[in-house]
Amino acid sequence: MIREFERHVASGLPTLLVLFVIHAALTAWGAVAIGDEDVFSIIVAAVLWSLMFVLWPGFFIVNPNEARVLQLFGRYVGTVRAPGLKWANPFYTKRKISLRVRNFETGKLKVNDTNSNPIEIGTVVVWKVVDTAEAMFEVDDYVNFVHVQSEAALRNLATDYPYDAHDHGEVALSSHTSQISEQLRGEVQARLEKAGVEVIEARISHLAYAPEIAHAMLQRQQASAVIAARTKIVEGAVGMVDMALDFLSKKKIVELDEERKAAMVSNLLVVLCSDRGTQPVVNTGTIYQ
Repeated sequence: MIREFERHVASGLPTLLVLFVIHAALTAWGAVAIGDEDVFSIIVAAVLWSLMFVLWPGFFIVNPNEARVLQLFGRYVGTVRAPGLKWANPFYTKRKISLRVRNFETGKLKVNDTNSNPIEIGTVVVWKVVDTAEAMFEVDDYVNFVHVQSEAALRNLATDYPYDAHDHGEVALSSHTSQISEQLRGEVQARLEKAGVEVIEARISHLAYAPEIAHAMLQRQQASAVIAARTKIVEGAVGMVDMALDFLSKKKIVELDEERKAAMVSNLLVVLCSDRGTQPVVNTGTIYQ
């Protein structure tokens, strides 16, 4: 595996000044040789002056948060990260690579969750290149590699969890956002390690049931909500009945036998658990008649 190492090259401005001075000196020498009709000096000055143009392609610029990967006849010779005007061997191939933070959003992927329910899911991955040599030489196209592997990791994650949590404490895609995002980031990072890429963040950006089952799942969610609400109402009503009977007994307001207690409990539960306003009925008789 090819690992990045930093290459220190010459600063561009001093080198540029030196080349100008050498060019000027060769030009002056050629002019003097022409005046003296010194053929040998004229030829040497002309050859050296021409060879100086070979050095000019050695200049290159490194922008902030960018790097230049250097190769000599196909061999990796280092990476220049320091920004500014630089000069290196003119035979080096200098390939630019961005070190800036980027983000990528997958499309709406249709997958099955762990309960085999078809869902639509999408994610946003924030990433950057940290090893230029791996990004350039270990994979064919590191940007496309990030896109493909991010989608693959998302598909794999979605099949491990249900859309909704049906049991207490169950981890679900819709309810445990932070935990799912952290696991997704780790899975994407593991896939992109060989490409010299660091995953900064990965979060689910879209989550929904597939259209063909969305209506049925909505009805199930509504039914679950109704059941949960009813359960809460019954728990509260039973507590209030128990409190009422205990209060009547402590205050000795009225003595109730078991049959009257049962009747009172029944009436209170009907009043407290009904989803409509109850109509009061005054009983002027007795339950024993």
